[in-house]
Amino acid sequence: MTGHAMGKNARVMWPLVSAALILGACAPRVDEDTLLRYARAEAIYAQGRFSELLPLLAGERSFPPALALRGKAEYFSGDLKGAEKSFRRALSLMPASVEAALYLARLLREKGETGEAEALVEGILGDDPADIRALRLRAELYRDRGPAGEEHAAALLDRAVEASAEAAMVFVDRARSRWVGGNRAAALRDLQSAKTLLPWDSALYRGIESLESVIREAAP
Repeated sequence: MTGHAMGKNARVMWPLVSAALILGACAPRVDEDTLLRYARAEAIYAQGRFSELLPLLAGERSFPPALALRGKAEYFSGDLKGAEKSFRRALSLMPASVEAALYLARLLREKGETGEAEALVEGILGDDPADIRALRLRAELYRDRGPAGEEHAAALLDRAVEASAEAAMVFVDRARSRWVGGNRAAALRDLQSAKTLLPWDSALYRGIESLESVIREAAP
């Protein structure tokens, strides 16, 4: 099998493996057709082709990752009623679904139902205090309260910045390993991913740019 084919297979199979691991201890066995359909839907979602994804998952009722994915496609397509139904169904089957909880909270905030939105985000942060997306959304919810919420929002964004720096360093560490191993292109991709997590004027961002320059200038 060629490297290209192996890469393509990996992109298709990863959602299958990920979903199976998530569901392993908390849901009935999922049939192979459902997993394959979910894998196809993940690939379509990544390309922003929401109108193609929705018919593929239209009949889904029992697989939480697929329900959350359908909800996100409905959300970005403007079908907020359908999205809310999909997210709530996913959460009824898997209360720990971060994707469903996070996007339902966003949707509820847009509807003005901030109390439930805050409860959902607090639940995510209770399990993972460093969840960057939840920290940012919780900060936005505090800001919705006006000047009284600004101090709390600022503290949460400080935590989000710290969490982003930690996540960025994971990419930097892998970039160094890949560079030492001779995979220059992959190392540069990791450094680019690290930079997207950081403020452009931070010391760490500048340090990553310096490392990028060293790798680019090194003989291939």
